[in-house]
Amino acid sequence: MLTMEADTDARGVKADGQTMMLTLTVADQLCAVPVLAVRDVLGPQAITRIPLSPAEVAGSLNLRGRIVTAVDLRLRLGLPPRARDEQPMSVVVEQSGELYSLLADEVGDVLVLGAEGRSGNPPTLEASWKDVVQGVYRRDDRLLLLLDVDRLLHIGI
Repeated sequence: MLTMEADTDARGVKADGQTMMLTLTVADQLCAVPVLAVRDVLGPQAITRIPLSPAEVAGSLNLRGRIVTAVDLRLRLGLPPRARDEQPMSVVVEQSGELYSLLADEVGDVLVLGAEGRSGNPPTLEASWKDVVQGVYRRDDRLLLLLDVDRLLHIGI
């Protein structure tokens, strides 16, 4: 379980305006979610398919006795599915008292990002990403996309 630093408010913003974000990779795209939205990070899990669920709902998994709905970020973001032999990582988040697993290809580090480096969404951002990306940071030669967890989970579940 990730913990909050003493000088951080409920939104994950530190007193100096910096935000703590957990990085993850989806189809080679570097993304981040607010650390305070994360309840757990899990390795590959057994996922049970849920009949008649939307395509981006990969199924459910059991987390210490709780049923967690697994959302495949590749499908949610309009990307090609991962190869059958590739096992996703789970970033467990909570919304309205329910747990959800965001399935990502890789989970990275916690970064502290300042407001001064943040830019708005590029005009060339694909439509499937525009509603769920809150802004971008340039990290070396890559863009880091800040994902809005609430909007990611607004899929009619």
